Amino acid sequence: HRRAGGDHAEIDCLRKLDDPIPAEAVLYVTLEPCSTRGRTAPCANYIIQRGVRRVVIGAVDPNPKHRGRAIGLLHAAGVDVRTSVLEDECTRLNEAFNKWIVTGEPFVIAKCGMSLDGYLTRPPGETRWLTSESSRTHAHQLRGFVDAILVGAETIRRDNPRLTVRKGPRRTQPWRVILTKSGRLPQNATIFRDSAKERTVVYRNRTLRAVLRDLGRREITSVLIEGGGDVLSQALDQRLIDKVQIYIAPLFTGGGVLAFGGKGAASTQQSLRLESPRYERIGQDICITSYPKKATDVTAK
Repeated sequence: HRRAGGDHAEIDCLRKLDDPIPAEAVLYVTLEPCSTRGRTAPCANYIIQRGVRRVVIGAVDPNPKHRGRAIGLLHAAGVDVRTSVLEDECTRLNEAFNKWIVTGEPFVIAKCGMSLDGYLTRPPGETRWLTSESSRTHAHQLRGFVDAILVGAETIRRDNPRLTVRKGPRRTQPWRVILTKSGRLPQNATIFRDSAKERTVVYRNRTLRAVLRDLGRREITSVLIEGGGDVLSQALDQRLIDKVQIYIAPLFTGGGVLAFGGKGAASTQQSLRLESPRYERIGQDICITSYPKKATDVTAK
């Protein structure tokens, strides 16, 4: 839907159509319509009320409390229902909501730009960027599609980032989340002074897992981790990553801050393996987008 508490897509769409809705009309939805009243009226009831005769559903509701309920209501009302059409693709479209509604924790995307040898930073005094401007523009658009951007305190001290949405089709400002052990942060940092300062949250001496759980309780369904190395390493070691989007520049830097350091895997078998990675060339850089394999998938192999 367009905003929290607003009409869901089904109702938003059907309100724009005059009665009667043609008998041959087909309603296509990526996710099973809701069937209970929350902030909005149940979509399944409205679909029936408006006389829609056929509904095609991509993926069923992942919430065990509601899974299949709307399908049953529609069938009982004589609506022709077809399910599991392009199911994998529709599940990906709703990946953040799917995880949050089942686990109560946000969907976590790890994003960074690094050198070929895995470093995030250049020597002191040089520009902080390793990847090209085109790659950074490409990466920036992710911000418009998440509920929160998370970084460590060192990123604030070193880079003084804005963590705002300035490019791309969506301009909704995500929450800005900062992790710090000491609580020592520069009070003149941009994020504490700009127009989005009220959407900035600082967690002191909390584990990344605890922070993510708290964000989930705040109904934050997706988090983009933008660094630095310590936070990315925690996410890897604790297997908190649901998706990676990594930009690799064609250079070796040596030294500096590793993107993924931490304890590391005890064996190659226990490494985090990626499933069907997608490679995209952006100028001279390479963008890798993928999803970690589930533990059961790795064990089975």
